Amino acid sequence: MVEDNADTGSSSGEKSCGGWPDQPQPYPSSRQPEEWVMEKSVQGPPGQPRGSRLVGGSYPQKNAEILSSQYGINLFLAGLLLMFAWAVHAVGIRKQDLLSYLITIMLIQLLWMLWYISRSYSQRRLIQEKDTHAGARWLKCGITLFAVITLILDSFKIGYFIGFSNCLSATEGIFPVTHAMHTLLQVYFLWCHAKDIIQSFKTLERFGVIHSVFTNLLLWTNGVLTESKHQLNEHKERLITLGFGNITIVLDDHAPQCNCTTTLCSIFSQGMYYLYPFNIEYHILASTMLYVLWKNIGRKVEHHHQHKILFKFHGITVGTIFGLIVLISTIAVVVVYLIQIGRSKIKSELALTMFYLYAISVLALMCAAGIVALLIYRLEERSMDNSKNPARKLDADLLVGTASGSWLLSWGSILAIICAQAHPKYTWYNLPYSILVIIEKYIQNLFIIESIHREQEKVNDDIKTLRIVTVSSGSTLSLTPSHKEIYNGAADMDNGKFPYMFNGNIYMRERSGGDGSDEVRSQASSPVTHSTSDFSLYSQNSVNNKRRILKNIAAFLFLCNLSLWIPPAFGCRPEYDNGLEEIVFGFEPWIIVVNLAMPFSIFYRMHSAASLFEVNCKT
Repeated sequence: MVEDNADTGSSSGEKSCGGWPDQPQPYPSSRQPEEWVMEKSVQGPPGQPRGSRLVGGSYPQKNAEILSSQYGINLFLAGLLLMFAWAVHAVGIRKQDLLSYLITIMLIQLLWMLWYISRSYSQRRLIQEKDTHAGARWLKCGITLFAVITLILDSFKIGYFIGFSNCLSATEGIFPVTHAMHTLLQVYFLWCHAKDIIQSFKTLERFGVIHSVFTNLLLWTNGVLTESKHQLNEHKERLITLGFGNITIVLDDHAPQCNCTTTLCSIFSQGMYYLYPFNIEYHILASTMLYVLWKNIGRKVEHHHQHKILFKFHGITVGTIFGLIVLISTIAVVVVYLIQIGRSKIKSELALTMFYLYAISVLALMCAAGIVALLIYRLEERSMDNSKNPARKLDADLLVGTASGSWLLSWGSILAIICAQAHPKYTWYNLPYSILVIIEKYIQNLFIIESIHREQEKVNDDIKTLRIVTVSSGSTLSLTPSHKEIYNGAADMDNGKFPYMFNGNIYMRERSGGDGSDEVRSQASSPVTHSTSDFSLYSQNSVNNKRRILKNIAAFLFLCNLSLWIPPAFGCRPEYDNGLEEIVFGFEPWIIVVNLAMPFSIFYRMHSAASLFEVNCKT
């Protein structure tokens, strides 16, 4: 991946924005003229320490960060309460009120993005600093894929509105159209500007970016709420089929009160819920990328050499094969589970037993793979990269934060098993499953966080590559460099000596000064040089083997996390269907816990898969 990164970008921007190019610049080039003027105005007497002037100049920007974050939180809370009021059928709150609020904040974000893009286009000739760690290409490709599926979802919603237009509010038709425009422009914005480090109009941009962050979080919450209500209704229908009379079951129905005018309404209504998981992932990924952009506003970048991060399939065949086996098995298990669950009591118990046995096997393999990877790290001596990096810090925080959703559900299941008076046979499989969920996330988080903080291997410029040629009867049979050996030959090469290896013996080829002929001098009698060569080859092979194992582990865990994302995202949720937790905690309290924790658990798997893909590329 080619990154745009220039040290001189900000100085060029200052000259074009009304700075003083003829005067010496006492502050770093990444600082803007208005900030320089502000710091001059607040500086004290000549004897006052320089640090106090810098602290005084940072106050307005720190205040802007605090004010913008508070604005975003209030924007989010207002929308959250509207969603809650609609979900519980509060008096005076209709669905069109919620949709009108979402449409308004999307339009505001659209106006801000258009303004930012037009301003960036007018300043396209200026070299701007970029955060090379933010907005990786594979992440942009992933969010583009989710955005395409989101556009299909919007088209389904438009078709659904056309079918029920006689009894639906106009906002239900305006919302998907606005959302489609919002999706298209936002994907373009993230592709072109996710790496930007904003150094002008910083206060205004902070409010624009944080508005975009919480707009996506509200759209994510709206998708989670709609999808959770659908899953809850299906769960209640299964309970009705199984004849649970001791639980008060009322379907939460928001269906239109009229007939559809087309024959495709059932296809649209059913198809939407299979697309919601991708819409949910799209908005949460967009909000994380925008949050990194917000944290980078006004940031002074430390320029380091950035290695290209490329994905190579070579060397990860074993991990990929085992991961694909898990993925195919997962799809089969989910299909069987969704067909069997709720058909009858016996079939439901068999479906739950099948799921638990499958999940226990996969989680045990993932734990073993993570432990092997951590043991390899303990055998290596490599320094950690502790430089300031908002994208990397956010990745680590999200891993631990979203894992808490699964941990909450697992501890609830463990407590229910301990406290329950009756234990059907299939519920005992829930105990090792819940324990393994906790342990696997603990190990995987440690592996990922350590991997993204490890410094990449650096190659010294003085390191040279030796060509090992095979000579038989004094003539060269092959000049192909079949092996590579690290050799620090700076002194010999400066003297005109070029090392070669013939039949396991090292020779020094010395170029004569007169006729240009070569004199080959044998050093076969040097056992120290020969043993050093063998040790170097052994060390290099050992390092390559470790890297190969780590890459296969990362590929295997990547596919396993994608596999474990599928069941809860598409309705395979034993936390609903197990029944033991609902008996111990009560139906409504446990359903509330599941609906709050499940979105974080689903996002954890997708975020882990993205992080493991990065680990595979960097290893």
